[in-house]
Amino acid sequence: MHSTTRLRFPRTAASAAILLLALTACGGGGGGGKGTSSHDSATIALLLPESKTTRYEAFDHPLFEQRVKQLCPRCSVIYANADQDPAKQQNQVESALTRGAKVIALDAVDAKAVAPQVNEAGRRHVPVIAYDRLITGVNYAYYVSFDNVRVGRMQGQALLDALNARHTLGKGRVVMLNGSPTDPSSADYKKGAHSVLDGRVPIGREFDTPDWSPDKAQQEMEQSITALGRDSIIGVLSANDGMAGGAITAMRRAGYRPLLPVTGQDAELTAVQRILSGDQYMTVYLNIKAQAYKSAELAVALARGEKPAAPAKVSNGSGEVPAFLLAPTAVTRDKVKDTILKDGFYTVSQLCSGNAATCKNAGLQ
Repeated sequence: MHSTTRLRFPRTAASAAILLLALTACGGGGGGGKGTSSHDSATIALLLPESKTTRYEAFDHPLFEQRVKQLCPRCSVIYANADQDPAKQQNQVESALTRGAKVIALDAVDAKAVAPQVNEAGRRHVPVIAYDRLITGVNYAYYVSFDNVRVGRMQGQALLDALNARHTLGKGRVVMLNGSPTDPSSADYKKGAHSVLDGRVPIGREFDTPDWSPDKAQQEMEQSITALGRDSIIGVLSANDGMAGGAITAMRRAGYRPLLPVTGQDAELTAVQRILSGDQYMTVYLNIKAQAYKSAELAVALARGEKPAAPAKVSNGSGEVPAFLLAPTAVTRDKVKDTILKDGFYTVSQLCSGNAATCKNAGLQ
């Protein structure tokens, strides 16, 4: 993951002067600061939480590293994925500090568990960027994420829209599959969804799903079908696409035809394909490129001793954290073309592989 730059030493005084000027100016493009040669060879760490959600390995990691290299070709990126293990992530933060990271972008598995390591980074004057998930109870440089309460409101409203379209609103209950209780974002998604659903539709069963696990979500949906009765459930509020997939598997096994409307988040490839085929009602599309790029830009700036102004602040229980909150987008079948495809998040060939007829009916081919 480290960048390697080989220098060929010049043979003339003139070329030596040119090389000296080039090294002095390194990193001036796009970084927004003067920089120095030492800052422009800094080590930056990106520590992500898990790989069950496909976005982290497929998008966040490569896009973050790509942007760092664009802004600072001589910078190196330490990358690690915690595989949903808080202790493993604690060790990864400590390892990044030992290896000389000047900035850490951290997507916490467990915000409370990693707080001591964030404090240690602060003692070593290593800025931390809370990436995607708010870290609570400690001080750090920035928070870069999406408006999570708004995400939950979008999911709740989309589910109500689907129930109204099916004329089932008022004829049953919904199941809520919330995110991991160790992820502070989950509480925001839940808050947003409840603000729309409460008083409009009864919540038959509600779960805080450990690790955002699709397998656990499947089990929770199976339990709900058994406890509530198959015909009494009219929809599923799932906080992300992976859990939506688990709920859909449970419904298929229970013999639902057609499937109940299910929400999601992250615009995973399989989820968008399910939306096109009608198996999933919607997803929340997050412009991960914008998030990864903004975080990389902040990391490079911090490595250069700069601290760009942030447009917002978010309370994390310890203080007000400078924040960049990006706008989410609700995507149903009719909006795939003008959002996910338009942004180049996926190509038509990716979405339509083995699914040509569905894509043609959706106007994608």
